[in-house]
Amino acid sequence: MKIICIGRNYVKHIEELNNDRPDEPVVFLKPDSSILLKQHPFVIPEFTDDVHHEVELLVKINKVGKYIEPKFASNYYDEIGLGIDFTARDLQAKLKEKGLPWEKAKSFDGSAVIGEFYPKSDSKSLEDLEFKLVKNGEIVQLGNTKHMIWKIDELISHVSQYFTLKKGDIIFTGTPEGVAAVKPNDILEGYLEDKKSFRIQVK
Repeated sequence: MKIICIGRNYVKHIEELNNDRPDEPVVFLKPDSSILLKQHPFVIPEFTDDVHHEVELLVKINKVGKYIEPKFASNYYDEIGLGIDFTARDLQAKLKEKGLPWEKAKSFDGSAVIGEFYPKSDSKSLEDLEFKLVKNGEIVQLGNTKHMIWKIDELISHVSQYFTLKKGDIIFTGTPEGVAAVKPNDILEGYLEDKKSFRIQVK
């Protein structure tokens, strides 16, 4: 399975990091070794002093697809979930300054939290879906899919032009504003509408 991530898909998040708004989705990959194992804490790597949480809506692909048209994209997933794209922000900044790829900062071991998945049919509208990240009891990221620059079906179509999508692949659809550093002993909880998708301890 592949983990396909979308960057810069919420305007306010683009603004908070002083990035340029892209003309098309920013795409990068995480390996399967980046998945944080269930019931395991997130351990801050020794090569960074500034790991940020980025909560994101996830889509799980349910069949093989290539060159998928947006109008057919909804046929390629029936479950949605929530996760975290942990980012070593200090390392990412250094890599970006040199024009180098981000993988060291985005794809390290344990950098992908994948919470519980739920049937997309449970939600009234995938284009008006609220999700949030709670850190130590306080809401720190509050997102809604209506604020996405590119909607879920548009992302699936775009990605499928470059990568054959296969059953079990997961797409991270981008993070809203509110990203910030995590510290040891933080407790991170993700909610998709009113359903808790994950609970992670930081060490």
